[in-house]
Amino acid sequence: MSIRLGILGYGNLGKGVECAVRQNDDMELAAVFTRRDPDSVSILTEGVKVYNTSEITAHKDEIDVLIICGGSATDLPTMTPMYAKDFNVVDSFDTHAKIPEHFANVDAAAKSGNKTAMISVGWDPGMFSMNRAIANAILPEGKDYTFWGRGVSQGHSDAIRRIDGVLDARQYTIPVEEALESVRKGENPDLTTRQKHTRECFVVAEEGADKARIEKEIVTMPNYFDEYDVTVHFISMEELMRDHKGIPHGGFVIRSGVTGINKENRHIIEYSLKLDSNPEFTSSVLIAYARASYRMNSEGMYGCKTVFDVPPAYLCRETPEYLRSHML
Repeated sequence: MSIRLGILGYGNLGKGVECAVRQNDDMELAAVFTRRDPDSVSILTEGVKVYNTSEITAHKDEIDVLIICGGSATDLPTMTPMYAKDFNVVDSFDTHAKIPEHFANVDAAAKSGNKTAMISVGWDPGMFSMNRAIANAILPEGKDYTFWGRGVSQGHSDAIRRIDGVLDARQYTIPVEEALESVRKGENPDLTTRQKHTRECFVVAEEGADKARIEKEIVTMPNYFDEYDVTVHFISMEELMRDHKGIPHGGFVIRSGVTGINKENRHIIEYSLKLDSNPEFTSSVLIAYARASYRMNSEGMYGCKTVFDVPPAYLCRETPEYLRSHML
């Protein structure tokens, strides 16, 4: 039997999930839910209906896992605990500093309905998180470094778009090259947040909007921009569509550690991603964890989970026997 998926939110991430479903033959798209007028939303999958979010609970028996494709700034802190009572859910909440709070809220909701909720699924948090944990377990004496970019951050771009007077925006996260090279050489530098990355913003403002106010709100925004050197460019919508239409991203997780009786041997573990499409890759990760959510729920593992709680075999379509024969 196919795992029946629902998509809540049909932006870049929701569209990516719809495409990813087609590459997973154990899944099917059951429904799409939107805050917009459903008649105005055209999806790629024939025969699948689009509903307004007000109708979502009426379809809870038709959906095995609901993938919530909202933004971390304002959507997911409310939406994930709201729907975790009635659905197995997966989200991509990426405000690192607020993950413990979000976990607690979602955990209480999911347990109240005997559901399984996966939060903070994607590539960071997500794939990078797992690599940090594994590298720490292998090299307990060492230092962690994470670099993002150069690429478009969906969460940061969304946070800018929520500012009054902003029509659209793209935010690029850019590693400081000198810092990255120092880490790769095993020099183990002590780096502040500001020394590791810069942030560059391309913003389309409404006609007559106070650009000075918008820029100030961006550069002082807690958890997003206030700890970085930030450059803000105001451009036209035509320039944004021409020069910043794509959503590439990527990054590096590096752990530099030592072994030996005198700590004489140095080792560097590096995991990297280079993504043509940030939302499509993130969507592919969400799909894998939707499979895990469904399986874990069927085994009575209720409450909120993160990537640390999921056995890798639960992510895969293949049987354990196949994994041992072909991937171990």
